[in-house]
Amino acid sequence: MPKLSAGVLLYRTRGGVVEVLIAHPGGPFWARKDNGAWSIPKGEYADGEDPWTAAQREFAEELGLSVPAGTRLDLGQLKQSGGKVVTAFAVGGDLDVTDTRSNTFELEWPKGSGTLREFPEVDRVGWFSVAQARVKLLKGQLAFLDRLMADPDLAGLPEGT
Repeated sequence: MPKLSAGVLLYRTRGGVVEVLIAHPGGPFWARKDNGAWSIPKGEYADGEDPWTAAQREFAEELGLSVPAGTRLDLGQLKQSGGKVVTAFAVGGDLDVTDTRSNTFELEWPKGSGTLREFPEVDRVGWFSVAQARVKLLKGQLAFLDRLMADPDLAGLPEGT
């Protein structure tokens, strides 16, 4: 059974350009990676759990903020290269990310040292035009941007530069 993950791709329109909110993973493995490393705010959930409920919970855990009220679009599922199946929902809304704070995880670092260190699950979040997000996002999540931009309410709007 593959691992299941659910997340929220928050979007807004600024100056006629569609922007999305994405997150950079925390921890030493991702510290020096940028392009191709960002993700929609998401996390794992148990088989049988409602993916929308899980997506909202994981968004709150990773950003310390609730998903704003807005129209929800089901972006479907994508299978990641590691086998994880990600279900994503897009929500139209704005959010001030100045005060985001992520939950943390423990990791032995440096590896083999016996020292446990605590790292944020997400070390930063940002609003990016869809064009910029196509560079920043993990390759396995790019289809979510295509699905978002195919929505009739957004089709034809510029992705930015």
